[in-house]
Amino acid sequence: MNSIVKNSIRFVLFLLIQIIILNEVPPLHQFITPYLYFLFILWLPFGTSRLTLTILGFVFGYCLDVFSNTPGLHAAACTLIGYVRPSILNLLLAQEASEELTKEPSVGSMGWGPYFIYILLLTFIHHFYLVLLEWLQFGSFGYFIGKVIATTLMSVLLIFVVELVMNRRKLKR
Repeated sequence: MNSIVKNSIRFVLFLLIQIIILNEVPPLHQFITPYLYFLFILWLPFGTSRLTLTILGFVFGYCLDVFSNTPGLHAAACTLIGYVRPSILNLLLAQEASEELTKEPSVGSMGWGPYFIYILLLTFIHHFYLVLLEWLQFGSFGYFIGKVIATTLMSVLLIFVVELVMNRRKLKR
């Protein structure tokens, strides 16, 4: 399937899952809010430029903000992870692995260890920034830290469940 078509379907699918299903789940213990939508940005091919990632992150986050009535929170967080993603990948992968432009980050293309660190770092950065922007409006520092950690753990768990269900493993050479 063409990469543009596949990623366009993912764009719509992740927005719909977040808006229709996950946004309707009440926060668990007032800390855990399930977020999965930003996986769209994490699954874009290795060869996607920083500028493209940043613009796609903003557009994707803005679309979610429009439907979630959150003025710019998701757009800011998605823009940040779109900008930071190439640096994280360069730290985790050998240069020749990240130069395969058509491959996408997955367990099969990166291996379990680097993929887990990649997902954990970008999820933490996304949630830290998102909750920080919320926290600037109201809340305490304990709430901030608790929500960042709990929401990050919930999202990482959801990401690995989706990874296993979608079976995106491609054999690593």
